[in-house]
Amino acid sequence: MSLMFFPRGGSAQVARYMARALPRTGWDVTLVTGSLGAEGEDSDATTFFRDAPDVHAVDYTQSVKADDPLLADPPFHPSFEDREGAPDRVFARVDDGTYEHLVSAWERELADAGAGEADLLHLHHLTPMNEAAERAFPDVPRIGHLHGTELLMLREIDEGLHPGWPHAAAWAERMRGWAQNCERLFVLSPDAVRRVPDLLGVEAERIVWAPNGFDPEVFEHRPLSQENRLAFWRKWLVEEPRGWDKSGKPGSVAYRAADLEAFREHPVLLYVGRFTEVKRVPLLIRAYARARECFDVPAPLVLLGGYPGEWEGEHPLDVIEETGAKDVFLPGWRGHDDLADGLNAADVVVLPSVREQFGQVLVEAMACGLPVIAADAHGPAEIVEDGETGWLVAPDHEDEMVDALVDAVNDWAKRERKGRAAYDESRATYSWPALAEDVAAVYSAVVSGRSSVVGAGS
Repeated sequence: MSLMFFPRGGSAQVARYMARALPRTGWDVTLVTGSLGAEGEDSDATTFFRDAPDVHAVDYTQSVKADDPLLADPPFHPSFEDREGAPDRVFARVDDGTYEHLVSAWERELADAGAGEADLLHLHHLTPMNEAAERAFPDVPRIGHLHGTELLMLREIDEGLHPGWPHAAAWAERMRGWAQNCERLFVLSPDAVRRVPDLLGVEAERIVWAPNGFDPEVFEHRPLSQENRLAFWRKWLVEEPRGWDKSGKPGSVAYRAADLEAFREHPVLLYVGRFTEVKRVPLLIRAYARARECFDVPAPLVLLGGYPGEWEGEHPLDVIEETGAKDVFLPGWRGHDDLADGLNAADVVVLPSVREQFGQVLVEAMACGLPVIAADAHGPAEIVEDGETGWLVAPDHEDEMVDALVDAVNDWAKRERKGRAAYDESRATYSWPALAEDVAAVYSAVVSGRSSVVGAGS
């Protein structure tokens, strides 16, 4: 199993769960993955994937400091997102020479990890490691795994949204070729099952729904008492703050105990994720500022996440200042191991993202007994049953978001009912290790050469 990126997003969570669960199904897993930072940091692969049986880490810590990180050895990974000044420039800006350097490096890393002796290669995302696998190990069958960000970049290329991407056409051709050469393609939602064949030119029978899941031993309904809940948020916001300013310097977003009065015996709204443009965090803040005027009781909004120094568009702090929104809190970036505690100290999770291909945090929130508010598009539209497990609002519709926030805060009975339904649905559909059994069945079908397709997650 191979992942080009250092642990940071949803694909890393999926790889971690799979690497941990698949050995129970009879598959031995070696995980080849990018890594950044010192041991003990969540971006360090040996730390993040500590429960995986065999990790081959590709360390980018020194590479990211090079004049051109993508030409270092090993080269830092590019990105599917175009962020000005970022060391991981967007793939569509990467020229042919740098591309060949990336492919060559990944041929070496995969070989060192024993890919040539593997029965199967499971490749997360469409990246140069796919080309490396095709060139170096043509006889080893490959399964691709699409996590959504590559599809967003491909769509932007197809629509000509970025004339400043000089190598966009070459990358679109490569990505489609890699997808077409995989025995199967895992996708995250039924919506992707419908869209991917035409987008990538892949036969529909080779597309397999493999939803992300959650660890039922970690994500469980363990609500805190009001006293313990207040103490929890005091710890994250006052005693051990991990906030930072817009330059990425730590410590500028900190709070006093007196600022936390809204957490006392009142519902808590929680956003979890990065501060990228598609997440629509500014829209959420604006909707919250309006909805707050209609709340029957105070209900703080916690924005958990925002990778240090990384955001697109308006920074949340600017929007908070512009709107004058009160009771909006930024605890900073926390590791995934801390997330279950944060969820159990909240009442509703809100994800306004308009192009979320899955929505991992929605599933994890539901597993903790929380109802969710999400945009009625792509993955979230498949996960959330409007009126039953949460609220679905039209994408980019601030008025509908306002209405959903007010309903979630003011109607305690509805919130409780939807939370119970969400808990039941999460365990029936998205729980590991049951999902690992379905993935293993696809592996076996590919390796044995059977023509029938076994659908993961079905």
